[in-house]
Amino acid sequence: MAHYLIQASYTSGAWAAQIKDPQNRIEQVGKMFAAKGVKFLSGYYSFGEFDLCIIAEGPDNVSTASALIATAAGGAISKIQTTVLMTAEEGLEAIKGAGSVEYRPPGS
Repeated sequence: MAHYLIQASYTSGAWAAQIKDPQNRIEQVGKMFAAKGVKFLSGYYSFGEFDLCIIAEGPDNVSTASALIATAAGGAISKIQTTVLMTAEEGLEAIKGAGSVEYRPPGS
């Protein structure tokens, strides 16, 4: 399974709707993502550039992207950023694999 860091910001209209009718949107949206096989491992409200931070696990990039696109198309999110995460083992494997790549910078 692939892991993702999802960061998103609400529109002012989405904040107004939540003030009027407070709901755990992380939980509700998580149920929608589950239909695509994506599970929210943890979710947080955050300060700063993004209003939400979610760690998710999904079967593949396409399934996860489908759920993210549907969420973004809903109009409550003003921006969304997704970072694919690797476990320490995957990162080490990538570092080791880099040794077999013969990269030469331009001009060399």
